[in-house]
Amino acid sequence: MKKQKELELPTAEQLKKEMDRRRYKRSYIRTLTGTFGALLAAAAAAVLLSVLVFPVMRVTGSSMEPALKEDQVILCSRPAHIQRGDIIAFYHNKKILVKRVIGLSGDIISIDENGNVTVSGSRLDEPYAAVSAEGECDISFPFTVPSGRYFVMGDDRAVSVDSRSTAVGCVAEENIIGKVTFRILPLSDAGRLE
Repeated sequence: MKKQKELELPTAEQLKKEMDRRRYKRSYIRTLTGTFGALLAAAAAAVLLSVLVFPVMRVTGSSMEPALKEDQVILCSRPAHIQRGDIIAFYHNKKILVKRVIGLSGDIISIDENGNVTVSGSRLDEPYAAVSAEGECDISFPFTVPSGRYFVMGDDRAVSVDSRSTAVGCVAEENIIGKVTFRILPLSDAGRLE
């Protein structure tokens, strides 16, 4: 018969090293899962904020030049009160459009052949308008803005398709995403919109 090899028992120092290694491993895993959980929670909070409170979007097209240029990234805020002159983002036919509010509910809008805008008898001073033009217009003036709606126009009146066209019409309150308040990118243009 063969001699059975006796089991070697670990020394106290080996046991201590093994216990230290296992403790470190558990601590490392706890730290890793805690960090991952914190990052996941921060990402979820950022997504919720950007969707529900401060939507972020990229400008497409040139209808809002010179205020907003194509490919700029903008930040919106949920408006408490929308005023004439505010730039808003809104849903239209599964797209997001960005335009400037010209008329509020009940306002009477008129636009002459030169593109001059009159709201309830007063001609608007529009330093933000790139070009005064009648643009794509298939509605009759004077036009009364319906209740709960906003008459919007792009700043580049020659190219903008907006409330002057029945294709867009006036914007309903429930379609408004938010008021454009801040330009984020490019960094050279970053800043609050006035």
